Amino acid sequence: MSTALSLPARARAHLAATEVRVVRGGRQVLNGVTVTVSPGDRLGVVGENGRGKTTLLQVLAGALVPDSGEVTRVGTAGVADQEMPVGDDRTVGDLIDVELAGVRRVLAAFEEATAALAEGRPGAEEDYARALADAESLDAWEADRRVDVSLAALGAVDDRTRPLAGLSVGQRYRIRLACLLGAGHDLLLLDEPTNHLDAAGLAYLTARLREHPGAVVLVSHDRALLDDVVTTVLDLDPTRDGLPRTYGGGYAGYREGRLAERERWESDYRDQQSERRRLADDLSAAQNRLQSGWRPDKGTGKHTRATRAPALVRAVHRRQEALEAQVLDVPKPPMRFQAPPLPAPTGVTLLRADGVEVRDRLRTPQSLHLRAGERLVVTGPNGAGKSTLLAVLAGALEPDAGSVQRGGRIGVLWQESPPPSHRPAYEVFEAATARPVSRGVLAEPDRVGLSQLGLLPAEAAHKPVRELSIGQQRRLDLAMLLAARPQVVILDEPTNHLSMALVEELTEALRATQAAVVLATHDRQLLRDLSDWPRLSL
Repeated sequence: MSTALSLPARARAHLAATEVRVVRGGRQVLNGVTVTVSPGDRLGVVGENGRGKTTLLQVLAGALVPDSGEVTRVGTAGVADQEMPVGDDRTVGDLIDVELAGVRRVLAAFEEATAALAEGRPGAEEDYARALADAESLDAWEADRRVDVSLAALGAVDDRTRPLAGLSVGQRYRIRLACLLGAGHDLLLLDEPTNHLDAAGLAYLTARLREHPGAVVLVSHDRALLDDVVTTVLDLDPTRDGLPRTYGGGYAGYREGRLAERERWESDYRDQQSERRRLADDLSAAQNRLQSGWRPDKGTGKHTRATRAPALVRAVHRRQEALEAQVLDVPKPPMRFQAPPLPAPTGVTLLRADGVEVRDRLRTPQSLHLRAGERLVVTGPNGAGKSTLLAVLAGALEPDAGSVQRGGRIGVLWQESPPPSHRPAYEVFEAATARPVSRGVLAEPDRVGLSQLGLLPAEAAHKPVRELSIGQQRRLDLAMLLAARPQVVILDEPTNHLSMALVEELTEALRATQAAVVLATHDRQLLRDLSDWPRLSL
């Protein structure tokens, strides 16, 4: 969707939101969002699923009116939503014309002004000069060429007669993204623009966003794109005062600032809880003294008891008042992921594959050998056989050639979660973790509870799995994998549907674990973070 004024504002362009608040279905989605972007600014908007990132983009684009607050836009704007429904017989060319509508109007006005000038109409010279300036401000004559360049770079269909309905979602998305990159808008508002892009498309998008002369608002979970592009980050995740935070210094500044604030939050929360426990202990001690004062040892006279009683009562009252006066103004911080230890026997082969092949899916024989603490990253384009190899290693698929030797417990995180259960998440977790104990594979004392892992809050743990978000289901999958205490961890696209904070915590846990790890991913930032791990390229 594009929303635009007829002409760009260039240096005057800006987008500002002040105290924006949005409530949906009785639930507060956004609160106190204040942000400004100007030419040269590239704002990244981050947060867990459901935090209102897409809603904010709709508000900034003018597609949604906030319940309170103000939004000001100056300049042309191009918007790329995550979804792009197509239910008619429009063609690729029709979509390009829609996205370049402003350019088309300016060129039509220039042609009309040119004709008027040729005919010598009164005032034609002024009209022609104005129309020429408008067209030059948009570089209108180059717009279609810019779109064609972007179509080619993003691997999109460039046949303008092709019906959109016959194209995949990814193809349609790439066509629209190419149009937006070629239209020359002052403001680009992009929602998860790396979806459906390959490595070449990602590199092209990154370069175009970095050199865009206007402003960019980018909603994304792609840490590599954020690291490469954004100048400022707006974080919609929970904070101690309930308001969003803006961090300068790009993605690195955001990570550093968020970590420092989280540590202060946790420290202040612990201090307040400790002080409250101290006051409660003082009150309890005073109450015990009051009781013992009324029940003195033998030989104590009534006069002594009567003298001591008022002082003890006053001491109890003082401590009660102190406890009541302590206001707990620091809310409990969000959970942190806590990976359990995954011990593995040293010096023995935990996983070995020799010349494994799968007909039409893994054509080149693959071999590997892993012991405790060893790692392997499997890379390659879609269709190269990464998931197939991982399924063979896990024992979920028999190879057509070659052999696999497994010398340790295997735990797997597949790309997609299994069909969701009607049972509460904690029951599914308990049943899954009870199985290795009942088989004698895992000792009862080695079991961990769902709450110990910091992956699902209590309210989510008591919901039926089918009512959890995709990201929460993925967290449950990860919890069950780790609770089984595998000695070999196999991960297929582990960053799918997980928040950036959890991915970073998981990455640190994987680097530290004693288990052997095999991992397949397209995530550019994860590949950067694990650049020192051995690679197997398919």
